[in-house]
Order: sequence, then structure tokens, then C-alpha cells
Amino acid sequence: MADQQTVASVTRSEQRGGNPWQRFLAATELDVRLIGMIGALLIIWVGFHILSSPTYSLSTGLFMTPRNLWNLSVQTSEVAVMATGMVLIIVTRNIDLSVGSIVGFVGMVMGVLQAEILPDYLGFSHPAIWIIALLAGIALGALIGGLQGAIIAFLEVPAFIVTLGGYLVWRGAAWWVASGRTIAPMDQTFQLMGGGALGSIGALWSWVLCAVICVGIALVVLSGRRQRRRFNFPLRPVWAEALLTAIGCAIAIGAVWVANSYPWPKGVAQAWAKAHNVTIPPEGLFISTGVAIPVLIALGAGVVVTFMANRMRFGRYVYAIGGNPEAAELAGIRTKWVLVRVFMLMGALAGLSAAIGIARLNASTNGLGIQQELYVIAAAVIGGTSFAGGIGTIVGAMIGAVVMQSLQSGMVLIGIESPMQSIVVGTVLVFAVWLDSIYRRRAK
Repeated sequence: MADQQTVASVTRSEQRGGNPWQRFLAATELDVRLIGMIGALLIIWVGFHILSSPTYSLSTGLFMTPRNLWNLSVQTSEVAVMATGMVLIIVTRNIDLSVGSIVGFVGMVMGVLQAEILPDYLGFSHPAIWIIALLAGIALGALIGGLQGAIIAFLEVPAFIVTLGGYLVWRGAAWWVASGRTIAPMDQTFQLMGGGALGSIGALWSWVLCAVICVGIALVVLSGRRQRRRFNFPLRPVWAEALLTAIGCAIAIGAVWVANSYPWPKGVAQAWAKAHNVTIPPEGLFISTGVAIPVLIALGAGVVVTFMANRMRFGRYVYAIGGNPEAAELAGIRTKWVLVRVFMLMGALAGLSAAIGIARLNASTNGLGIQQELYVIAAAVIGGTSFAGGIGTIVGAMIGAVVMQSLQSGMVLIGIESPMQSIVVGTVLVFAVWLDSIYRRRAK
């Protein structure tokens, strides 16, 4: 008890010392890199908003509009889903260069299942088609990931080489499945996973989701405080925990408000009004789009993988392997099987991302997933995941995905050509790794 009181007193003295910024960071326990990343995201948004304005004015820009931000959230979903798994891959000191090709291959298989194979047995528009196609895609992705993970773990072939080979193999297999054809259309229910006016939950359910998120944030904070008190760990000040809860809720409320500010397209709203015998007012019919289904999928993936990483034995093993592989082996952790499961998870998430992609396009194309591995890896690294292993957060990677997609969308909006976009992405990736190396040297 005396030792615990000493630790607590030392922590409180550390919080009292230093400048106000250092005391704030000590009290809230916020990661400096996370704050810097959010600041960089805001700078990117404001910068592109000004550059997209005809008069270079903050008030007339096109980037920070409900329409563009809603589209940005949908486009980010594919990368964000895979970034959650890439965090665990990099934490174990490995890499997966094949995720984009897996997306292309799995997406083509799901497309062929929906458009050509299952209708022959079940008939078109059968309610089970989209379920079978989705489950088959996720299972196929997990199988591919498990195969690559087994080669890495048991045959001891470096992950870089195995996944580089997978990058080539699965891209070629995607072409082979349909001989280069574009497969369309997708099942109507399946298309909802891609977003759009009908692939969203509307204003009411978006606010319900916001309330659930706010309650969840408060419960997580209270649970963490209860756990600290249970094990006699130093507690954060009440004001710090209240501030963190308020910030989280404010972000959720702001995001839902933006989503609800984006209306259905005029033609879709008129068609809906005609089908439901609704009179269209003179000023037009405003129907809030709300949060898109692919965004819900990405949030769900983030919550599940975060739970696995922070609350399950599997997650503790992953970080232990990344921190010190030899010590983890000596501690009795079956490191090889853990690696296989990590790559299986990555493959399953790639399959889920493929479903979002083909649902959004309403087609399976050979271009699906090209260069996505770069954005996924960059999102994880920008989010604070260290190539040295043992360090990385799911939340950081998802924010990193927003940063990467914001860069791409902003460059498209202001008319920057594709080659220059690749230059910017590559530069950002190198810059993020350089910052990580500096951070680790200073932390020692």
C-alpha cells in the first residue's frame, strides 16, 4: 500500500510540475502524436477548402461542405477497415503488401457469385444471395491471409517477400476469374453496403447512433476509472475525464450533424415522394441522408479490433510479440499461430473492404484495390504504428485513413493529376516514418 501511495504521489507531483501544456498532457494522458495528427487533418481540410474556392476564400470553398465530407467518409471506409488489421500486422514487425490485390481478387469472386453463379441456383433477387456472397468473400480473404501467414510463420519466409508475391499472384488471379471482364450489377441489398441515398440510415437513426456513441464513451471512461481504482493505479483528474468525454461526444455530434445536412439527390427524393404519394413543397423536398452504412461497417470493425487488441488475450500476445519476440516465445506464447491468426484477420478485413468497394461501384472491376495497400500502410503509420513493433492504436490508424483519403480527395478536387497524387502519398509515408523514428529516439 505504501508503494502504491508513493507511485500516486509521484504521478501527482509530475502533473503539478512542468508548463501548463505538459500538465495538461499528463492529466489527460493524450498522445502527442494523436494531437498532432488531428491538427494536421484540420490544416489539410482548411487548406483544401481555401484552394477549392474560386476566390481563395474560406467562406466559398468546396471541400468542407456536407456533400464532400459525406463522400469523404464513404471513401475512407474501405481504407479504414483494412487499416485496423494492418496495425496488428505492423505491431508484430511484419508487413502485408498484398491487401490491395486481395481486395481485387475477392471482390471479383463476390461479383461473379452474385451476378453469374448464385442466380442460376437461387434465382435473381433471392434474399440469401448477398449474405452468401459476403460470407464467401470474408472467408476467402481469411483463407488467403491464413495461407500467407502460415508461410511466414512456419516456413520462415520474410513477410515482405510472401506478401509481395501475393501482391502479384492475387492481382493476376483477379483477372483470371473473369478474364478481365467487368462484372455487374450487384444484388440490390448488397449495394446498400456501398452507401448512397438508400445505403444510409437517415436523420433519426443517425441521432440515435450519436446517443449510443456518447453513452458508450462515457461508459468506457467510467469503466477505465473503476479498473484503475480496483488495481490501485493513479486516477486521472475528474475534469480530465469529463473533458475527454465531452470532446468525444462533440466529435460524434458534429459528424452526425454534417451527415444529416447532406440531402438526398433531387431526382432520388422526387422518385421517393412519387412512390409514397408525398407532396413536394415549392422549395423542394429535403431528406437527410444521415450516416452511410459503409461508415457504420468501418466503425464496427474499429470497435471489434480495438476490443480484440485491448481486452482479449490474443491482443496482448500480438503486442508482446511485437515488443520482444524472443521473450514472448520464452513466455510460452505460440507466436507462430498468433501470426497466422493476425494475417487471417487482415485477410478477412480485406474481404470486407472488397464488399464495400464493389457495392459502392455496383460492379467488380480489375481496377478494384489498386494501390490501396499504400494507403492502408500509410494510414497505420501516420496513426502512430511503429515499424519497430509493439506500438500502435486502432483509433490512430482510422484517423490516419481519414488523413490519407482527405489528401487524395482534396487533390482530386483542386485538379492535381494522378502522378502528382502518388508523389504526395509517397512523400507523406516517408515523412511519417521519419517522424516515428525521431519520436522513438526521444522516448528512449
